[in-house]
Amino acid sequence: MDKVISSKTFQSKKTNLFIILSGIFLTNAILAEIIGVKIFSGERTLGLEPAGWTIFGDYILDFNLTAGAVIWPVVFITTDIINEYFGKKGVRKISFITAFFIAYVFLIIVLVTGLPPAAFWLDVNTPDPEGNPFNIDYAFKVIFRQGLGIILGSLVAFLLGQLIDVYVFQKLRKVTGPKMIWLRATGSTLVSQFIDSFVVLGIAFYVFGNWSWAQVASVGIINYIYKFSVAILLTPLLYLGHGLIDNYLGKDIAEKMTEEASEDTSFL
Repeated sequence: MDKVISSKTFQSKKTNLFIILSGIFLTNAILAEIIGVKIFSGERTLGLEPAGWTIFGDYILDFNLTAGAVIWPVVFITTDIINEYFGKKGVRKISFITAFFIAYVFLIIVLVTGLPPAAFWLDVNTPDPEGNPFNIDYAFKVIFRQGLGIILGSLVAFLLGQLIDVYVFQKLRKVTGPKMIWLRATGSTLVSQFIDSFVVLGIAFYVFGNWSWAQVASVGIINYIYKFSVAILLTPLLYLGHGLIDNYLGKDIAEKMTEEASEDTSFL
């Protein structure tokens, strides 16, 4: 009887944990894709003047970032935690599910931006507070309806980044064992975020756009530096997350799950 109860408790906690982590992962990934259309100045956010560095010839490099980069490190940290407790199968499953819903979100946005606007909605939103002519329907389309290149670039970069992250994480785990979580997380993030930062820009703005390789490389470098730096700074949150999860699961269940994950036998 105790064995049955123990088995039910193990499965219940395992399922609940995967649902919670998947919710965090899915929400932040989709939100990052939606808000990623905005490019903001890192220097002005900190009250500084743009750097104005010259790189790759005459191209001026400032610390301009996509808004999605602000929360993207949360996705990679969550990936590492899922990887730790559910292994490659767990990360791959939530990654493909998330990619499907990202595509679904973009599809719905494309459909709703094509709906004819109500006349009163246009009237009550023009002019803007400064008295300038303002077309809210056009603004809605510009903000939410991203181009095909950005959509494809985002999906390809997301999946590649996730699959590479889980691969490197598991390789490092075989070397470090259950210790040195920071090394597995940082090492996998170092590689996966490099791929993510450049693939999305290359597909969206070089293949489908009019950027030069110099522009792709310049913006990609800044995004990569930011993502990787923030991921390192958030390493304490990784340990905090592990502590909270281990406390919820209990020592025995936590050890069993991490062991199964390392052997790639763990999943629901």
